[in-house]
Amino acid sequence: MNEKNIIRKEMKESLSLLSKPYYEHYSYKIANTLYKHEDWINAKVIGITISKEPEVDTYQIIRRAWESGKEVVTPKCHPKEKILSFHKITQFSQLESVFYGLLEPIKEQTTEIKPEDIDLLIVPGLVYTREGYRLGFGGGYYDRYLPNFDGKTISLAFHFQVIPQFPIEKHDIPVSKIITNDEVINIK
Repeated sequence: MNEKNIIRKEMKESLSLLSKPYYEHYSYKIANTLYKHEDWINAKVIGITISKEPEVDTYQIIRRAWESGKEVVTPKCHPKEKILSFHKITQFSQLESVFYGLLEPIKEQTTEIKPEDIDLLIVPGLVYTREGYRLGFGGGYYDRYLPNFDGKTISLAFHFQVIPQFPIEKHDIPVSKIITNDEVINIK
């Protein structure tokens, strides 16, 4: 097993030990910090994944975006091409369960949105460095999407998901900010 996969495995184990009360409390703190951030306030179109525990809860963030009059776009994976597209959703019923139990937009009920039309992209991950580099879940979808995205990027993470280092590859693109339950890490 390579070093990245060992780090992924260890972080998944750490996340599995996070109790429901702490999960809820930390997710709430992270969301409230995000709402005060200028990138959130100024964004009209927000790209965000539909979280699956133990990822930071994004359901409350999506609801807040709708309440604030923002457009929400969520990713759809295209496994054959190994790429992502983002589709506008206006309600959770426009989602369907696909592989690995992930919820994605139903293509026939949603509109695809181009990368240049997304103001803020909430980039998921499993492990982060203070320099903004992230280890995802291993599919490489965001690694392929980010080079074509010029908007703002923020990742949401529990404090223990930020570690000193892991192997960085030349194609890795750091996010601009990481919001944890303890702090906001500004990268660029």
